[in-house]
Amino acid sequence: MHLVTRGSGYPVLFLHGIPTSSILWNGVIAGLSSEFQCIAVDLPGLGKSVNTPPAFRNLAALAASIEAIRMEHRIEKWHVVGHDAGCAISVHYAHHFPHRVGRLALLSPSIFPELKPFYLFELLRKPAIGELLAPVVNLLFWNVAMRLAMAGVPNRHEMVQNLHAPFRGWRGSWRLMSVLRWGHPSEVLASIPSLLPGILAPTLVVHGSKDPAVPEAFACRTRDLMPHSELLLLNSGHFLPITEPAAVAKALARFFGDAGVPAVASVDLAAAFATR
Repeated sequence: MHLVTRGSGYPVLFLHGIPTSSILWNGVIAGLSSEFQCIAVDLPGLGKSVNTPPAFRNLAALAASIEAIRMEHRIEKWHVVGHDAGCAISVHYAHHFPHRVGRLALLSPSIFPELKPFYLFELLRKPAIGELLAPVVNLLFWNVAMRLAMAGVPNRHEMVQNLHAPFRGWRGSWRLMSVLRWGHPSEVLASIPSLLPGILAPTLVVHGSKDPAVPEAFACRTRDLMPHSELLLLNSGHFLPITEPAAVAKALARFFGDAGVPAVASVDLAAAFATR
């Protein structure tokens, strides 16, 4: 998986959702990199990472891939931040590798089996229909839905262009279709409700009160099921790291600052990541 690292200090891992990439975290990382070593991943099939089936169908395998990155770069422990589908991977990682997670932050948690995929994405998930409509859905999603979702963002055009880059053209449309066929939420996310009560890492749940994709009830349910969690509601939509980067960075800095961890807890990864 393609990795990006900025800053120095206690390491923080950032996991994006579908169909975004590590670019999602640029604004948040800009606000945190003076205090923390920020490591953002392009998940399989997204951003600059190649697709590796079954990708999002097996969240436990994705968690194991994240653990392999930690081991490869000799990070003893890190904070983990997820957005959207990245929250589901974060939960599995915290469940399988609890001693490697300092604190956990879940933004717009798309983690329950009752999740309803975005209606345009549902078209791409249907065999034959998806192949036929992929170019149209791709165009509508990036040029209409995403631009509306980022209304008010100063660099909205540039951000959408960067996120759209891996999915341009006919081949890009089919790549988007392939990624979105990650499985049915009722199956892929079925185990998560039972995992949450066993996660003891202090957890910050952040949700946008105007989120059209993930119900606020999901955020409240996450908070209620996790024994050491708190909920922060922002007056925003689904893409909090893009629309509210300063508020998210401030909340994370406060939350991580309460952890009582030393200023530096890992080797300097700048040189290690420079060759990736």
